[in-house]
Amino acid sequence: MPVKQPEQQTHRSLSTRNDIPVATRSACCQLLNITLATTLDLWTQLKQAHWNVKGQRFYQLHLLFDEIANTTYEYIDMVAERITALSGIANGTVHQSARSSFLPEYPNIPVSEKEHLEAIADRLAAYVKHVREAIAKTDELDDQASNDLYIEIARAIDQKLWFIEAHLQNID
Repeated sequence: MPVKQPEQQTHRSLSTRNDIPVATRSACCQLLNITLATTLDLWTQLKQAHWNVKGQRFYQLHLLFDEIANTTYEYIDMVAERITALSGIANGTVHQSARSSFLPEYPNIPVSEKEHLEAIADRLAAYVKHVREAIAKTDELDDQASNDLYIEIARAIDQKLWFIEAHLQNID
């Protein structure tokens, strides 16, 4: 089997009448593509937990993980469309996402309810940390539309992290 070579990370810019400077669009697209990859990865990991959770709180956690996955899924399209609105190329295949996501692989199953909750909490926390860094970066770059998108994502993911952490309180 041939060894995979790392993909060159270059920004291709398509023709546009968008007045945001090319350098700003390029920097934002690179950041947004990392977010896209990680959002796709996060969504699949949430579905993994949703499909495989077992235990006394199965039904409640099954629904909670699916709700968080559905919220996350909405941001995949929003982030990809922001990239293309900036005249960039959205790198959204499974292979591209696997190469670019910074999240660790989801634990092998079977895992306990608590281990699922901890794994999801860790990933949501890492993801929202990245989103907050992106809020600062897009503000610095003066791309207020991307900044607004990141703020929306942070608000939603903070809430979902709170929901998960509430389930970890006093769990044995």
